[in-house]
Amino acid sequence: MENVTPSGSPGDTSLMGYNYLALVLGIVLILVIILGNILVCLSVLTERSLKTATNYFIISLAVADLLLAVLVLPLYVYSEFLGGIWTLSTSICDALMTMDVMLCTASILNLCAISVDRYIAVVVPLRYNRNQFSVRQLALITATWVLSLGVASPVIFGLNQVPNRDPTVCKLEDDRFVVYSSICSFFVPCPVMLFLYYWMFRGLRRWSSRSRPRSHRVGRRGLSLHLGSALRRAKDASTDSRGKVVFTVSPLSPTSPSTFPTTAPGAAPLTERNQDGTAMAADSDPMTTQMDSASNGENTGAREGSSRRENGRKRSTIKRGRRTSKTSRVSGRERKAMRVLPVVVGVFLACWTPFFTVHVTKVLCRSCDIGPTLISVVTWLGYVNSAVNPIIYTVFNTEFRNVFHKLLCCRT
Repeated sequence: MENVTPSGSPGDTSLMGYNYLALVLGIVLILVIILGNILVCLSVLTERSLKTATNYFIISLAVADLLLAVLVLPLYVYSEFLGGIWTLSTSICDALMTMDVMLCTASILNLCAISVDRYIAVVVPLRYNRNQFSVRQLALITATWVLSLGVASPVIFGLNQVPNRDPTVCKLEDDRFVVYSSICSFFVPCPVMLFLYYWMFRGLRRWSSRSRPRSHRVGRRGLSLHLGSALRRAKDASTDSRGKVVFTVSPLSPTSPSTFPTTAPGAAPLTERNQDGTAMAADSDPMTTQMDSASNGENTGAREGSSRRENGRKRSTIKRGRRTSKTSRVSGRERKAMRVLPVVVGVFLACWTPFFTVHVTKVLCRSCDIGPTLISVVTWLGYVNSAVNPIIYTVFNTEFRNVFHKLLCCRT
């Protein structure tokens, strides 16, 4: 869209110069961004199943999009409605440019922080807490916003105040800052994010191949069990001649190796491994001491010990089953998040790559013919990204979709 030169004062714009299409599309875009991202925030904050570490980063991303819709887009749409003419003060323009750079930077740095958090979850799963918002996640989100403010702060501190500045155009006046902000906001975080996702999905594929049922192994490090194998005590041979407890492993597959006897005294700790490769240490069995105490020859003591062993086995099985079920549910949510996040990143790159490419090219290539129409189109495309993310969550995540529907229908 070409700028319209005002006649008289900057506010005396001709009626023919008004861009009503930009006004209508801008209002619709603002409302969609606000509604969609408020639903995202409310969904995570009110639905227990959505309160995962990844979704707190998504809240931070939604907040950046909300602030963009409230603080930046109204003024931008107003300028576009006037045909690209800026009728407000240069101080307001500088504040607008500062918020624009900061919030766009916050969006991509939030995505970068999500990739770092996901990478940690894959590389060191035993130290990663999927259910609680930890200090590491708080530090990543805080660093995201502090760095975003740091990248944009030169504008508000007077960098945009250059001699012979045109007050009817609101833009970044310093070409060096355009290159600097583009590198910090886009061209550095994007390769880092893509590199982390590459290694993360490579690790997930490797874990997936390792989690396939194989023969159980007994080595110096103890007994490793696949998820689904049952650890039980033999009813007819609870102790051997030396009073040692005998464990047996019963694989689900009939083709698996036969059971391995393992004595309790001095045995290595038992470890179960989930399908996603994360290790889960088995609970200490409360009936071990009862088994040892029941090894005397009295019939009454043997019957009581057998009863205690049976009750202890049931309690241990229930406890282990509950924990396994909980871990499976968490792993399912993690897999859903891993399916959604690449789509979010891909759409973000599709929306913002043209914007940064065009602006950097305009600065570095003086002979390139880049008009205001192309700049306006790529800018609108970048802002559309803030409205797309809630739609992605709705399409690719059934939990978000169900909570959105519940919130919109005012259900409890």
